[in-house]
Amino acid sequence: MAFTAKIHGKDTSREIIAVCDSEILGKTLVDKEREIEFTVSKDFYGSENFEWDEIANSISNGRNVNLVGNEIVDLAIKNGLVDSKSVIEIEGVKHAQIYSM
Repeated sequence: MAFTAKIHGKDTSREIIAVCDSEILGKTLVDKEREIEFTVSKDFYGSENFEWDEIANSISNGRNVNLVGNEIVDLAIKNGLVDSKSVIEIEGVKHAQIYSM
């Protein structure tokens, strides 16, 4: 499984690591009940593809991580990086955020 990732503000206190399942890049997810419209944009999630073992360390050490996609979120849960109770779903696609203080 390939993932698309981008690091914003690298090596700063405002660093954000954004990772998505590659196959949902460019897709817009809508939840009318919660009034959520979420676009998995190339501007935010980037265009570089990675395998889990290439980005796992960045995710586990990231201060602010944004994950979208069933595969990436499931791997983060399996590896103890995300609590499954903190995951939301938009159109059946999982989304999680990790914040370190």
